[in-house]
Amino acid sequence: MLSNFQELIFDPQLIRRFDVSGPRYTSYPTADRFVEAFDAEAYQSWLGRRTIGGISRALSLYVHIPFCNTICYYCGCNKIITKDHGRSAKYIKYLGRELDMQAAALEGSHDVVQLHWGGGTPTFLSHDEMRRLMELTHKHFKLLPNGEYSIEVDPRKVDRDTVKLLAELGFNRMSVGVQDFEHAVQVAVNRVQSLEETRVVIESAREFGFKSVSVDLIYGLPKQNVMSFGHTLDEVVKLSPDRLSVYNYAHLPGHFKPQRRINENELPSPDAKLQILQMAIRHLTDAGYVFIGMDHFAKPEDELAVAQRQGRLHRNFQGYSTYADADLLAFGVSAISKVGPTYCQNYRTLDEYYDSLDRGVLPVMRGMELTADDLLRRSIIQALMCHFELSLESIEIAHLIDFKSYFAAELADLRAMEAAELLQVGDRWISVLPKGRMLVRAIAMVFDRYLRADRERVRYSKVI
Repeated sequence: MLSNFQELIFDPQLIRRFDVSGPRYTSYPTADRFVEAFDAEAYQSWLGRRTIGGISRALSLYVHIPFCNTICYYCGCNKIITKDHGRSAKYIKYLGRELDMQAAALEGSHDVVQLHWGGGTPTFLSHDEMRRLMELTHKHFKLLPNGEYSIEVDPRKVDRDTVKLLAELGFNRMSVGVQDFEHAVQVAVNRVQSLEETRVVIESAREFGFKSVSVDLIYGLPKQNVMSFGHTLDEVVKLSPDRLSVYNYAHLPGHFKPQRRINENELPSPDAKLQILQMAIRHLTDAGYVFIGMDHFAKPEDELAVAQRQGRLHRNFQGYSTYADADLLAFGVSAISKVGPTYCQNYRTLDEYYDSLDRGVLPVMRGMELTADDLLRRSIIQALMCHFELSLESIEIAHLIDFKSYFAAELADLRAMEAAELLQVGDRWISVLPKGRMLVRAIAMVFDRYLRADRERVRYSKVI
């Protein structure tokens, strides 16, 4: 059963009705459910037995670079504002220790099909620091020829020579932070970035053979309106990125201190945000982009769109991905790994991270070993988030349950959404309908056992 992935109906009234605060489901269970009882010893144990059943999955690697030269007021990432490269040089040494320790504990293949440097700002690193970090990676892992190797780039700090170096190091995908090209908006969030700086980076990526360039935008920032964001989209479409992310700005100054510098009176109203989003979706689909899900768009020939059409799309801590079966090893502060039926997250601060490695202990702060119920619900949420449909029979066969009795309460909760034509529940399928595509997070939340247990959702951003 294949859906028409271009089909999407934006219904503001339904969005207002069902727009609740909830997780982005880059994992299930979500990271706030991890526990300190799952420690470095537990994670190391799973690294040493990931070939149970004779299966040795390929690897995905994530490296968190927390440093930034300047602060963007909207940012909710784990970052350190500094201009001191002595700090990044020290950090890379400790990353080398963590790479040594995880690789030594790792059973099975060390073949890598996916690598991502995130942040912070990975391009904060000097050229020599980038070379050193890639050397440390190659020391323990084999990056396969046709893998997906991506990096997040700040065009304000990157020129043509840096893009050339990234290509030489093996990167073939790039995520370019833009957010908004409107100068007044950029000033309000302390991220002034010219269109020309951005164009140089994207054109250089194409010159040096990058397979894919993605652009990140944010709607809901101070001083934004439909007309100004439309101008930004006009310029972005001319740049012709392969993928686009249009993220909702969640104003949570109690959680993220930099956001306290944003003037709340300059934020667009909830209705204005909906109008901006509606315009953005129409603008991008008219330009030929496919709505992948949530806030992601891709050209029809892009691997994400192809994977979705073929039922191979996956979701992990970096967002949508084409690699469903890889174990994810993560390095650096706050980074989250996924190995077998487990998740673990590193310490968030440099002091705790360094101290743990100095003691010869993996810097694991917390984690989780998933139960059979967790694995079942994860597969359901993945299917809904990635494919907008769920085969009840495939879930029953894979997890040895009777779906309609096991999820009787959830199916009852879906009736209001079904009546609103967000989805359709049949004997063999649950299908998210065009009106429900924008609200797929809210639909997935119905199957979240932890939310059902505590209903307290204030910790999350709004779905829309």
